[in-house]
Formats: sequence, C-alpha cells, structure tokens
Amino acid sequence: MPVIDFYTRKGCHLCENAKEELIELQKEYSFSINEINIETSDDLTEKYGLMIPVFVLDGEELGYGCVNEFDISKRLQKK
Repeated sequence: MPVIDFYTRKGCHLCENAKEELIELQKEYSFSINEINIETSDDLTEKYGLMIPVFVLDGEELGYGCVNEFDISKRLQKK
C-alpha cells in the first residue's frame, strides 16, 4: 500500500484542511498517511518551514500548500 508522507505542524489551518482532503481521497484510493510534525526536527523545519503542508510519495514531492487532488490521484493510480 502506498504511503504519503504528510509534513505538517501543530496549529496550521492549511495542514488541517489538507489532512481532511487526504482522508477524503482515501475513500477512493488505498493509501496510508504518515503525518510528520516538522517541529520535531531542525532539518525538517528548515526544509519545509514555509511550505507546509507538504505531500511526498516514494520520496517525490507531490505538492505543498493546498492538496491538488488531481495530481495526487494520478500518482496513486500508478501505484
């Protein structure tokens, strides 16, 4: 089963909205969400601090900010 790494931080309203959209996508596609709080790592905070939420599948960034359901579903279909 594919895993989407979902980089986020507490108190981020964009992250909360994006998580809800990912959960909706799970109704159509079989994948799991690995939620990663960037505040647990200085490296992650430096890398993704201004971009969150960030979506990564198999090491490839699928996007950041808002969920692009079309792009994510297209990538999941290939899995």
